Amino acid sequence: MSDETLPRPVDEARDRIRSRLAAGSRLCCCLDFDGTLAPIVEDPDAAAPTAENEAAVASLSADPAVSTAIVSGRALADVRDRIDGPSIYAGNHGLELERNDSLAVHPVARKRAARIDEVCGILESVLEPIPNARIENKRLTGTVHYRSVPPAMRPIVQRRTHAVVDRFGGDALEVSSGKRILEIGPSIPWGKGNAVALIAADMPPGAVPIYIGDDVTDESAFRTVESDGIGIRVGGDEPSAASYRLDSPDAVARFLEWLESIATETLEWTGSQASAPAGAAIAADGSTDDYSES
Repeated sequence: MSDETLPRPVDEARDRIRSRLAAGSRLCCCLDFDGTLAPIVEDPDAAAPTAENEAAVASLSADPAVSTAIVSGRALADVRDRIDGPSIYAGNHGLELERNDSLAVHPVARKRAARIDEVCGILESVLEPIPNARIENKRLTGTVHYRSVPPAMRPIVQRRTHAVVDRFGGDALEVSSGKRILEIGPSIPWGKGNAVALIAADMPPGAVPIYIGDDVTDESAFRTVESDGIGIRVGGDEPSAASYRLDSPDAVARFLEWLESIATETLEWTGSQASAPAGAAIAADGSTDDYSES
């Protein structure tokens, strides 16, 4: 049975959040980037957080009672350059995770990076005749952007992408859909929700997790936090695993400002040590283990 329902306005969550934080030890605030902190734009290279979100993230990151993480489909180095402040970054839908000054890369994704590179190169040629189709090679994953492609040609982009991945990726790679994009990645049961689970495992007992995101790839993260915390979907009116919704990145900024004020009022950080070892790695089965830095 699906766990997705229509999210309610986030104003209905304020009392719940205030109560949860009052009973908690820490706030763990995990944020998507595109469509959440930054408005969706035609050219993904031009994406930038709103000034209000940039300030709100900086304020949250500076609060000793809050752990702030960015969890993005972008390559980790890319999203880290676009938003400063947090001490935790997850890129490539959680296949890369930087925390405690160490970088973990999913071992299967690392092994299949050459296959991603090959498929992206082939798609560059196959999609070259289609106006405004763009292939982004993110090393561990690839993204086909077709937001600016003429509507009549978008099905062609989708068919050709699936055909190339099926032929040259085989069982090693898979295609998933987002907002006018196709994501190509290793065919493993791993996503943003797994990264958020690892981040949450580093928190002291009683930490309250909140995840805010806007796309299909954020649904696994909503499911991860909803048992102990709160998921918030940005934009759209479709069912989601998130309980609550915000209308836009501008609304996200206002909510983060309120959230930081509530955290400051209600949380007293005790400096509790993380429950998982620093530098734990992403293992193929989703567990943690030792790793060598990437």
